[in-house]
Amino acid sequence: MCGGRGTRLDRVEKPLVEVGGTAMIDRVCDALLASRGDDVYAAVSPHTPGTRAHLDASAVTVIETPGEGYVADLTAALERIGRPALTVAADLPLLAPGAVNRVLDAAADADGSLTVAVPVALKRRLGVSVDSTVGDGSLAPTGVNVVAGTDDDIYACDDTRLAVNVNRPRDLWVAEALS
Repeated sequence: MCGGRGTRLDRVEKPLVEVGGTAMIDRVCDALLASRGDDVYAAVSPHTPGTRAHLDASAVTVIETPGEGYVADLTAALERIGRPALTVAADLPLLAPGAVNRVLDAAADADGSLTVAVPVALKRRLGVSVDSTVGDGSLAPTGVNVVAGTDDDIYACDDTRLAVNVNRPRDLWVAEALS
């Protein structure tokens, strides 16, 4: 998912923000391509024309979404590719193939959809933003999900690479320090 505006970073389009000299979208796509997952699609919107142009020469298939928000864009993408689908936000620059594979393993054991979450305490310890919580409030969603059915399980893990979403300048600083 790489169609958001990224206004809190006040920079180029959020997926194109570089961490360690590489655009976040490239880092995420590389991790997905090296994982056990199947095809990789990038859902762009009218808000990310530079990201779309950047991805045109890549190994991923680009899907246009309406740019009406995350849920609307996700729905449009799922209508195109079907379910189940692993979804990943473009703001996870530390994502690694092993982490993706562990999520895929957990999804195989789930009854429906899967929300991947990390402890809020881990995000706070790292100094990154916590924008929302799930469950009893002690877990934060990572931006990695498996969308399958209507039931939604939570897969909690302590993986630092899944805890760093770059939403604000401080998050970018932490991602740079950990990359």
